[in-house]
Amino acid sequence: MASDPETARQSAVDSEGFSARDWVAVYLKGLAMGIADSVPGISGGTIALITGIYERLIRAVTHLDPGVLAVVPRLHSRAGWVELVTRLREMDALFLIILGSGMLTAVISVSRVAEIAFESFPGPTFAFFFGLIAASAIALYDRRWIATVGRAGAALAGFVLAFFVAGLAVEGLLPSTLPVVFLAGAVAICGMILPGISGALILLLLGQYDYMVETLNGFVDSLLDLASGTVTAQFVSEGTVVVTFLGGAVTGLFSVAYAVRWALERYREATFAFLVSLMAGALRFPAAEVVGATDSLTVSSILPILVAVAVGGGAVLLLDFATEDIDYE
Repeated sequence: MASDPETARQSAVDSEGFSARDWVAVYLKGLAMGIADSVPGISGGTIALITGIYERLIRAVTHLDPGVLAVVPRLHSRAGWVELVTRLREMDALFLIILGSGMLTAVISVSRVAEIAFESFPGPTFAFFFGLIAASAIALYDRRWIATVGRAGAALAGFVLAFFVAGLAVEGLLPSTLPVVFLAGAVAICGMILPGISGALILLLLGQYDYMVETLNGFVDSLLDLASGTVTAQFVSEGTVVVTFLGGAVTGLFSVAYAVRWALERYREATFAFLVSLMAGALRFPAAEVVGATDSLTVSSILPILVAVAVGGGAVLLLDFATEDIDYE
């Protein structure tokens, strides 16, 4: 997708004059987005909106041009390098790289914590996710989104779809096969760049969250073995899953994300009604996991669950209170 002259000019202006401190700020904002997208709840796109970089992010993403690869064969000449640098500046590539680095750092870090939590405290962990999701749905809810029959229908469709898919995940009918992983990546990418539900919530809804957390951690560990010259079977198998997920994410970036963005621009209230209702329907999955991980209904078993729900919900509601003056247009 070629960049128009005005976008190219604006991207260049955005990058010029940026100091190291400015780029550190972008990296930290990427960290915040990555943390949001690593736990089911409010999306990284919402964090981008809160931190004031949403418009620049969307402009940069929607002007990524795969055609820049055509310059690669000409990199043996100075003119080729000049053209490449110019094209990358037009796409605001440095901004995306630094922001993406922050997001990647957060995803890898949170995945470590999440895997430990799943193994040691499955009930409270899913209860924490339940609180995050429920509070996110409450924070994003707006009566005008269901003020018409059409919007109410969109909300009902979102809830039913999420409730049904969550049921499939609970029953183990969405196995972690490569096609499912590819689909998960294609849909989850939307949460990373659009306000609404997080990519982690999509993975949770599809029953792939804990699987991808474990796979990513294993892949990162196997990279250390690769650095020492050892290629393990783990690296190949888990690397295949990670590459498949990233392939789905790239596909979704140029298809699903554009479709959702189009829907938001033309049917904003109905689209948000659908997205928020997805969150409500998705609560079926963590609720079922909490029940499955709780052996008995005693004070000692129920209290950690209630505390985890309160902590997760309170964190989102606190964020919502702190940013209540932001207009999510």
